[in-house]
Amino acid sequence: MDLGKFSLSLKVTDLEESLEFYTKLGFIVIDGGHQNSGFPDSEKMKWRILENSSVKIGIFQGMFPHNILTFSLSNLLEKQKRLKEAGIKFEREAPEDSSSGPLSAMLTDPDGNQIMFDQV
Repeated sequence: MDLGKFSLSLKVTDLEESLEFYTKLGFIVIDGGHQNSGFPDSEKMKWRILENSSVKIGIFQGMFPHNILTFSLSNLLEKQKRLKEAGIKFEREAPEDSSSGPLSAMLTDPDGNQIMFDQV
């Protein structure tokens, strides 16, 4: 089953320190290069999306309590339906009455790792 493009969302405690570390590893900022004032509590929530070759990571300060495996795909509702039919239980489902726009769904694997699916 194709789950789309994979990225890792990392909870960080100091965005600038993490940004410096990952850029030294060869990552470059491709999105979120500033604090996004559109988010609630924007003074606390900072983020960057970084890429190195085929690897993409997001570093997030003040937004998530845990690291998150993220799969980005074009038709989340179809994938959500197929996963539910396979017996996967979601913690948060994308609303079935929506077919476009920003959608996301969340589940947790047996070891407590959070997995997010988002629609691109």
